[in-house]
Amino acid sequence: MLNYNPLACLPSSEELPDSDDTPVDNELQDLIPGLLKALLAMAWPERMDWFFGVDMGIYYDPDLPAIVPDGFLSLGVERFYDEYLRPSYVLWEEKKLPILVFEVVSQTYRGEYSTKKAEYAKLGILYYVVYNPLRRRKPRLEVYKLVNNAYELLHDGNHVWLPEIGLGIGIERGTYLGIPREWVYWYNEQGERFLTPEEQAQQAKQQAQQAQQQVQLLAERLRSLGVDPDSLT
Repeated sequence: MLNYNPLACLPSSEELPDSDDTPVDNELQDLIPGLLKALLAMAWPERMDWFFGVDMGIYYDPDLPAIVPDGFLSLGVERFYDEYLRPSYVLWEEKKLPILVFEVVSQTYRGEYSTKKAEYAKLGILYYVVYNPLRRRKPRLEVYKLVNNAYELLHDGNHVWLPEIGLGIGIERGTYLGIPREWVYWYNEQGERFLTPEEQAQQAKQQAQQAQQQVQLLAERLRSLGVDPDSLT
């Protein structure tokens, strides 16, 4: 008897376009999701069960084009398959919905508060995060959670804790790639944001300088007591 596998008839991730080829009209649409991805690699250095896609197509129906959020997070999947990495995210291969999708609003409105929001809710994605750097009177960061098939807005100051992910997400001023501005960050359970790579390097430099100063102060103290610190080594 012939065994029929319907998944074998579907196109693979290697055969599907990796994005919709729509150019971003705001550099932040690349930089902010890129920062979130870099911070996850530092927050979860030992974990290999997560994937964060940036401007990557998510295929959910073989007869429909992919949806392409600015960023998305999936848990419980392989972080990478091999050295060629993922060309796209195909649900009938991954068998895991992203738990969070992320959009950066630019001057060209792309339905972030209407059609995209409805589409992500229909797919069943738990968290929908929208950052609008152009807003002045309304919150620039909005975090929605899917409740009874509809998104409800979460309110928790400048950052919101996401228990299913084990991280918080929020906005704060900082420096990334030499650019001082408001960025979107991940936060730990204590409400402390994860530092950018350059902030970590600067912090390590300052700690090394402080340690060197303490050594010099100790050496001067020993000399004042008539002890040659070099003779102690």
